[in-house]
Amino acid sequence: MIRRRVVITGMGAVTPLGTGVDRFWDALIEGRSGVKTVSLFPTEGFDVHFGGECTDFALGDFVDRKAAKRLDRFSQMALQAAHEALHQSGLLAASADPHRIGVILGSGIGGLKELEDQHNRLIEKGPDKVSAFTIPKLMVNAAAGNISMEFGLKGVSQAVATACASAASAMGDAVFTIRAGVADAIVTGGTEAALTPLGLSAFAAMKALSTRNHAPQQASRPFDRDRDGFVLAEGAGMVVFEELEFARRRGAHILGEVVGYGATSDAGHITQPSESGDGAAAAMRNCMRDAGMNPEDLDYVNAHGTSTPLGDVAETFALKSVFGSYARQIAVSSTKSATGHLLGASGGVEMIACVMAMNHSVVPPTINLEHPGEGCDLDYVPNVARDLPIRAAINNSFGFGGHNACLIVKRCP
Repeated sequence: MIRRRVVITGMGAVTPLGTGVDRFWDALIEGRSGVKTVSLFPTEGFDVHFGGECTDFALGDFVDRKAAKRLDRFSQMALQAAHEALHQSGLLAASADPHRIGVILGSGIGGLKELEDQHNRLIEKGPDKVSAFTIPKLMVNAAAGNISMEFGLKGVSQAVATACASAASAMGDAVFTIRAGVADAIVTGGTEAALTPLGLSAFAAMKALSTRNHAPQQASRPFDRDRDGFVLAEGAGMVVFEELEFARRRGAHILGEVVGYGATSDAGHITQPSESGDGAAAAMRNCMRDAGMNPEDLDYVNAHGTSTPLGDVAETFALKSVFGSYARQIAVSSTKSATGHLLGASGGVEMIACVMAMNHSVVPPTINLEHPGEGCDLDYVPNVARDLPIRAAINNSFGFGGHNACLIVKRCP
């Protein structure tokens, strides 16, 4: 049986570096930071006062103000990014069967702001003042459902929650769904809007966040000696996956081909990664096996690289285990240094970074990398973007719960 090939035809982004793929990419390559003091809510009394906030985000003309109010911020961002991705793909203008077009999205937390808002109403005003839209806004599948409804996509529609690996897991499910012949096209990726009072304080309570309040733009510093935790961020990254021949028949512009997916579980600690990186390494090996590729076939690794003391070393160990001596030759960078950590949306935004890097032959830098930390001794493309022909890239995502998910995208001949 011939394996159906999966290609990317559209991309959309809402990020702390800007809304829209071009704005995101330009800022990323220029080495700018999207981290700043939080303006969404007062942070007096908080241990952390900054994050990766999407300050220029607002729903476009395709969703009216009344409808937008019935959506949590994570769904609003997903709709914005999906609109951009579908517009670029041209899929909605094609005479395609809507029952063959689906939505598979990742989100680690879902509508946290709505949960907080309505809990406050419950305490302050009583149970009869809780909104009837509470559950439809906060449920983790709300973003996928609203995209399906907004664009009339009647195929498979589902949500995936694997913490910070959610978007990657969703994209992997989308790959398998298209390969299996269940769908011809799927809107996939991830969305997250957990930069809320509860989200910020809860992650801070875990001691997971950087506390560099005096210099927020330097706080996300993957692989650096002075890293002290990740930066909580929000946003959405959406991509349109299509079966290759389906895309070719309608004359779609193909941005890249997704050739491999691999996933594993550490089966260890609920928040800490395996120190040896064995689970992450196994996911990368599975991904390369699925793609039929060897380490030397890859030119770029978009690392999970969250700027945590344990995680960055574990990922470095994993890369050395998988790539052997080639690990010191391949370009590795963490775009979270610029965006902060978008949790369940990270993999979608970072897939866009991989595709843009491949098509522009430029590796985005790991900014704020001044002094590599102990055990962090690979080529992390520090501070300045690098011109480099890229045949294929691997996108790593690892989440709380021990979830590991990796995808490979390459040029499509």
